[in-house]
Amino acid sequence: MNYQVLARKWRPRNFETMVGQSHVLKALSNALRDKRLHHAYLFTGTRGVGKTTIARIIAKCLNCEQGVSSTPCGQCDNCVSIDKGRCVDVLEVDAASRTKVEDTRELLDNVQYAPTRSRYKIYLIDEVHMLSGHSFNALLKTLEEPPAHVIFLLATTEPQRLPVTVLSRCLQFHLKHLSVEQIAAHLQQVLTSEQERFEEQAVYEIARAAQGSMRDALSLLDQAIAYGNGELRTLDVQALIGTIDSQYIISLLQKLVARDVQGLLQLIAELAERAVDFQAVLSELISNLHYIALAQIANDVLPVSVTERQAIYELAEQFSPQDVQLYYQIALIGRRDLPLAPNARDGFEMMVLRLLAFMPDNGLPSSKSKQAVATPPQVEKTIFRAVSSPVVPPVAAPVAKPVVMPVEKPIAEAIIPPATATLPTESDPWSALLAALNLGGITYALASQCVFKSLTDDNLVLNLSPKHKALLHQQHIEFLSNAVSEHLGHNCKVVIEVAEVAAKTPAILLQEAKSKEREVAIQQLQQDPGVQQLASVFDAKLDVQSVELLD
Repeated sequence: MNYQVLARKWRPRNFETMVGQSHVLKALSNALRDKRLHHAYLFTGTRGVGKTTIARIIAKCLNCEQGVSSTPCGQCDNCVSIDKGRCVDVLEVDAASRTKVEDTRELLDNVQYAPTRSRYKIYLIDEVHMLSGHSFNALLKTLEEPPAHVIFLLATTEPQRLPVTVLSRCLQFHLKHLSVEQIAAHLQQVLTSEQERFEEQAVYEIARAAQGSMRDALSLLDQAIAYGNGELRTLDVQALIGTIDSQYIISLLQKLVARDVQGLLQLIAELAERAVDFQAVLSELISNLHYIALAQIANDVLPVSVTERQAIYELAEQFSPQDVQLYYQIALIGRRDLPLAPNARDGFEMMVLRLLAFMPDNGLPSSKSKQAVATPPQVEKTIFRAVSSPVVPPVAAPVAKPVVMPVEKPIAEAIIPPATATLPTESDPWSALLAALNLGGITYALASQCVFKSLTDDNLVLNLSPKHKALLHQQHIEFLSNAVSEHLGHNCKVVIEVAEVAAKTPAILLQEAKSKEREVAIQQLQQDPGVQQLASVFDAKLDVQSVELLD
């Protein structure tokens, strides 16, 4: 059997070929270069991040025939024998199989003897947390003051199980999880060197499934190459490790924002037919909600591993940041509660229905007139003074009442009776017509971002800015056509063309009107006698940031 598994074949032989862990490698390289050696090192971290590998490299650095350095030659007898695991002066022990105190005492009986042919006698104890309490006690004295020719290299995945007395005697290094990008880059290098054909997305699927472990990633890669008969294909990898195509999650989010209940239920049924793991589907949904939140913050912040970048940016324009945070929390709780459901499909379906139940009715604020109210004025500073008789009674704060603000509506907001309706010819006819339509949700969001272009007997042509083209959906265009036809009293097809828009859209006009209303509300509140009296008596100031416009 000549084949060697990738995890063993590609195990790093020196610090330069290590992936990640630069914070550990830098400290060790400097210590080896300056001959500042400790008698006991402890390496901690999860599986497959390089604990044992670094320990073996240190053993070569210390016993290389070229001298102690951070760059062992890899060619001398000592380096070769350590790589092959047959060096008599490097004792590699699996603590899980030698837990008894007698095993530890037998191991330490030969500590006082000098190494046979190397510079140092090195004890590499893997999974050291598996030693019994008595074994630790037997090890303590030697671990604290070993002979000058002995160095201990300890590795564990559970440092919390080690006695404090052991931790205090070691120089501890914690190895981090490897990122998806680090793992994927190394896997591509391996595949290129092995002359294996691969799809980039398949590499990222394996890198994500490895969960920070390079050894797990290489083992999965071995399995995936065998599964694909020498090729690494995305669909094969997804079938092998139980992940799903990212298009399913994108489609689910698109149907969610469109309130397509039938489409959502059909998509869930299709996932059930594929016998997917709904826990994995929920995890992918949570990850994509995270990507959407990142995309809403700034451009070019998505990780390289995100394949559906354009779709994520389009969804980021359709969801509000507040809704994304709410859906993320609902999905997290849904994943926690999924094992409690009668079956996984029902639990996932209920979670999706919960997302629909908490969706806002409108994609944008209603265009109806507002009432301006303010939260109670914030008292920034109150000065208490000693006063003589007669005492002036405190003035009770007036009860805040809604202040109805006169709104200067655009001229086109005059609603025309449907029976004799024709498009008005004022400066903004589209705002006038939109105000008369009873729209909501994504359909209203789409319409409010358009400007009027032309009208014939059968067609109403609108322009939509390219930055809002993600709102375009045939279903919402049909809803809009039906609403316009009903209002005008005859069939009228709405045609939306993507083009640069110079005029102000109804959404912008609505925002400007709200800003004006708020300014007037602030002025009226500042002139209100009750507010002025509060300011005079309590030396208070009105917090203008608290003034809000409510429906």
